[in-house]
Amino acid sequence: MQGTRTKDFWAGVVYAGFGLATMVLARDLPMGSAARMGAGYFPTMLGGLLAAIGLAAMLRGLRNPGEAVPRIHIRPAVLVIGATFFFAATLGYLGLAVALPTAILIAAAASRSFRLAPAPLLGLLGFTAFCVLVFLRGLGVPMPMIGTWFGG
Repeated sequence: MQGTRTKDFWAGVVYAGFGLATMVLARDLPMGSAARMGAGYFPTMLGGLLAAIGLAAMLRGLRNPGEAVPRIHIRPAVLVIGATFFFAATLGYLGLAVALPTAILIAAAASRSFRLAPAPLLGLLGFTAFCVLVFLRGLGVPMPMIGTWFGG
């Protein structure tokens, strides 16, 4: 089927997948009703809406010929997604001041033009300092600046 190679079709698959996954993850939460919503009501409704939008996009992709999806490059996708998982897994151990720039460097390595140079490293340090100031000092988000591996 030629329609399965379009961007609309695959965007719909992603939307429907996230919507269905949200609904499955929220299934054990109490639903409640529209007048008295439980913890599972909003994620279930939002997941259902996202799945419906995804189904509509998939059908549109099958019906109308559109722009074909180019070759998917696995290495950049793995590095960017892996950087997100790395950050989540190591934040408590490394702290924000170490986990954030390390995760950014992992994600940046996905680019073919990635090079360690002074200007981008200064930008990385500036961005890290900005995030520490905003999230830890300004907003008081409860995450460690220095993790347990460094005595924090």
